[in-house]
Amino acid sequence: MFYLSFVNVLYIKGFVKINNPISVQYPKLTIHLTDLPFHLINFLKEIYQQYFCAIIITINITKMKKTMVMTKEDFSTTKSNFRLQNYKSNGLILFFLVLFTSAVSAQKSKIVDVFFKYGINSSILDPQKIKRPDNFAFGFKQTIITSAKETETIAKFDPSNSGAEQWNVVSIDGKSPSKSEVNSFRKNQNKASAATPTDDASYKIEKETPDQLVISYKVDPDSLTKENAFVKDCRFYMTINLKTKKLEQIQTLNEKPVKVNILTADKFDIVLKYKWNEEAKQFFPVNENLIMEAKFLGQPTNIQTITEYSNYVKK
Repeated sequence: MFYLSFVNVLYIKGFVKINNPISVQYPKLTIHLTDLPFHLINFLKEIYQQYFCAIIITINITKMKKTMVMTKEDFSTTKSNFRLQNYKSNGLILFFLVLFTSAVSAQKSKIVDVFFKYGINSSILDPQKIKRPDNFAFGFKQTIITSAKETETIAKFDPSNSGAEQWNVVSIDGKSPSKSEVNSFRKNQNKASAATPTDDASYKIEKETPDQLVISYKVDPDSLTKENAFVKDCRFYMTINLKTKKLEQIQTLNEKPVKVNILTADKFDIVLKYKWNEEAKQFFPVNENLIMEAKFLGQPTNIQTITEYSNYVKK
């Protein structure tokens, strides 16, 4: 049997390796699909279940000594015969699909290689690892500045509470908040806590100096909702201090005018600064500065939102 492995081609440092690497086996060819992003693994699983009558889980990849075959017994005779007739053609489709994925993932691979060169932990490329933590309590202060007024909100987040009670709004402009203000705040914060997957094909190295590395990327447009769909027209710039090996900030800039709720923004600029938390072994956001130059019914509407996170305590 001829053995063709894509392990070396598709291996990308920084991806979580699956415990049971998956391979597809048919006469003359074995394709290994390991060390791939989980979204691709799930996608390929669907292809296997639809087109192939067996899934081979390889326990020992290098020597191919132990394998466990999981045969699908639930195919009807007609469907099985049809699939067997198309065995080789479907295998070729999968073959080219894997090669295409390799080309797309190469963009991220370049970034991971640069991280490896400088000794930077590539986990910061995972949005889940740099989002606002869900298992730490922290203080929250937000100031919204417009041409008409300035509003200051002070709140606390405590994950040990349940549901909406995790957020306690202490004051708005120095006064106790109304029930509607509390509900509105909690709704907005629940939306803000979600992490959006990145588009692996969009990674670029923007700047590389002895002191600083700046990479950029875009989010996966398929992961966006109607409310944050405008983010597909934004690019994210991650700045890393090469002296400390620490993530300093991520800036979000629109590439063209974007529709943010009822506003059309010519400029949408967010700078989110981070600080390393030794207890959690990951970066936590400490300051977020949003500047938006927009229009509403043709009239200029400029907004600045400054958010501060402080006093992180694990719960």
